[in-house]
Amino acid sequence: MGELIRIEPELLKLGYQIIAVSADSPEFLQQSREKHHPNYLLLSDSSMQGAMALGIAWRLDEKMYHKYKGFGIDLEKASGKKHHLLPVPTVYIIDTDGVIKFAYTNPDHRIRINPEVLLAVAKAESENK
Repeated sequence: MGELIRIEPELLKLGYQIIAVSADSPEFLQQSREKHHPNYLLLSDSSMQGAMALGIAWRLDEKMYHKYKGFGIDLEKASGKKHHLLPVPTVYIIDTDGVIKFAYTNPDHRIRINPEVLLAVAKAESENK
């Protein structure tokens, strides 16, 4: 959600609701909410069933898992699970009927959507309502 926070006020003005889904456990997310006070709804998918259903889950191999731990990221502690799964960063624009109007997923989890691109798509979609 990092850079997307910048465009959050404009998305809200356009009538969008922002919902983030995390691999972190509800308890871990509560700590994050208390620390960062996000303005968006933050949900837990610590079992990764939602991400698997959407086809956006990826498994860290042991080498990558230990590399993350070396960076201070303890996936087992954060999720409360031992599956070593993370979601590929994905953004959807979904209309009020539940129809996906736009989807962005990049298999390279280090590449996120450009916020300006997302804002342009959101504006175009809001004009097509």
